[in-house]
Amino acid sequence: MDGGGGDARPAGRGRHSALKQPVFFTSLPRRSYMEPEKDVIQYEVADNGICTIWLNRPHVKNCVSPQLLRDLETAVDKAAEDNSVLAVVFRGRGNTFCAGADLGQLVGPVLHETSTSLQLAIDSARTYDKIYNMKKPTIACVEGYAVAGGFELFISCDFGIAADDAKIGDFHIRRALFGGAGPIYRLPRYIGMRKSKELMLTGKLLSGKECVEWGLCNASAPSDQLEQLIQDFCAPLIDKSPFCMWMTKMAVNRGMDADTNSLITLETMTCNVVHHSADAKEGVAAFLEKRQPVWTGK
Repeated sequence: MDGGGGDARPAGRGRHSALKQPVFFTSLPRRSYMEPEKDVIQYEVADNGICTIWLNRPHVKNCVSPQLLRDLETAVDKAAEDNSVLAVVFRGRGNTFCAGADLGQLVGPVLHETSTSLQLAIDSARTYDKIYNMKKPTIACVEGYAVAGGFELFISCDFGIAADDAKIGDFHIRRALFGGAGPIYRLPRYIGMRKSKELMLTGKLLSGKECVEWGLCNASAPSDQLEQLIQDFCAPLIDKSPFCMWMTKMAVNRGMDADTNSLITLETMTCNVVHHSADAKEGVAAFLEKRQPVWTGK
């Protein structure tokens, strides 16, 4: 995961300099970035089981610092183990999602030390892969910018919803950087090779509405309707068997990685495991008894 943040100067020369550059910048002196910050990740669980994990560095458009990345992984681990959590929503404070990695910190060790740059990519990929493989459904809710590292977080989630006027895209190439946490192995699976190249090689940004058309978002709405959209989108997810949700998500994810014969075996085994679960027995009993099921997650 490399940065989309930084100064607002146009990148490149000649005809390329005419590209409109989003104003990603940090407002603090560079030396202050390494000082500890409080509550860069905020963790909330509503009574209905919807967990919201907030990126909370609005003064720098929620750019990812090493501390934010560590705290994000801790929050993801916590949500994964919390039995009261039925779905996890990722959001950004300050009406923006995430403008990538913090270029104020990239200027130093990350851009000049191979081991530091490599470790940043490894840590980002590990954290985002935990989100992708979490047993529970994950939803990225985007306002403002989701670019570079923020885009990688976005495509690590099972679902995406966005404000109609959000700005979403890989963006790395416009700073001569390269994403290390998902674009080459997740993006083509969502939108195909040609569209992936269009996003990655041009650095173009899509609105929330365009992301729905491209297959990157499940839904979009005006910003003032996002809260309701989250509730409406999560409602048919949080009333399902947590065990069956996990097994189905796992099988679909693995379905992108295997040949047909292996997938037939996986599907058969998953079917057998799910049908022998306590929740499957409860689901059938509730149907026959004409009542709502009570899931135990087993």
